[in-house]
Amino acid sequence: MSPRHRLVALSVVVLWGLNFLAIHYGLNYFPPFFLGALRFLVIAVPVVLFVPRPKVPVRWLLLYGIGFGTLQFVFLFLAMHLGMPTGLASLVLPSSAPFTVVLGALLLGERMTARQVLGISVAVCGMALIVLDRAEHSAAAGVIPVLLTVAGGLGWAFGNIGSRLARPADPLRFTLWMSVVPPLPMLALSAVVEGPATGWVALWHSLSSTAGREALAGLAYIALLGTILGSGLWSYLMARYPSSTVAPISLLVPVVGIAASAALLGERPTGLALAGAAVVLGGCLVGLTGARPGAHAPRNTAPTSQEPPHVTTDRVRSPG
Repeated sequence: MSPRHRLVALSVVVLWGLNFLAIHYGLNYFPPFFLGALRFLVIAVPVVLFVPRPKVPVRWLLLYGIGFGTLQFVFLFLAMHLGMPTGLASLVLPSSAPFTVVLGALLLGERMTARQVLGISVAVCGMALIVLDRAEHSAAAGVIPVLLTVAGGLGWAFGNIGSRLARPADPLRFTLWMSVVPPLPMLALSAVVEGPATGWVALWHSLSSTAGREALAGLAYIALLGTILGSGLWSYLMARYPSSTVAPISLLVPVVGIAASAALLGERPTGLALAGAAVVLGGCLVGLTGARPGAHAPRNTAPTSQEPPHVTTDRVRSPG
């Protein structure tokens, strides 16, 4: 990865790390599924009206939208609503990185080295320590949010695969159109679980309270900076490098998320949780970034990252 692209990746890390604070303030006021629908709805309406659809296969756009948009945030928002600490959520969600590498190997034919396998195994052990810590401190109610957050990471990983296969020539437009996919299923889920009017009533009264105004500010950050800018830059990188090169960078997000939640929310993770965090980051950052160049090229699926960025997605083939 070039120095310029490393800087782009670090910018995404900061944007997504602070995104967890914005989600925290949003969930203090809005119900989780409605907040998830609203974050995409405010983008989807102007996108459908004014932004041309990207020239990528619809199936990869749907895979990106369902994985990265719908599944990731349904599980993440529900987990945080049920008590998942903000800083810990920023640590567990990037489990998408090892998931992405495994899915890249299974679905795209990207080769995994022994070091990558070891890194993933160590990261899984770190996740187990975090689950153990939550079980010791708050029984099943503490474990369930962790498992939901891991499920969100798996959704993110499937979205990464969709982005990788699509190889959009215009990553920002691709990201914007991804936002068209989640609102309807999330609104339907909100209507069934939270009540058809609950979220809309909260939105109507949001300007009349401090919590409501904070939630709207959080929503603006999530939609504009976290989704449009952060996800657009992420798609830009995923279109140019193997998924196993880009995905591990997301493991730096917890550094920002935990620091910000400690500074602004007063969260203090336990020693066992921090030990689990160290194991996860150590396993993934060392193991998943240690592959030799060229080791990740997929079998007969897509052009390599050395090809010019204007290569079209017509050359992408479905695995198998």
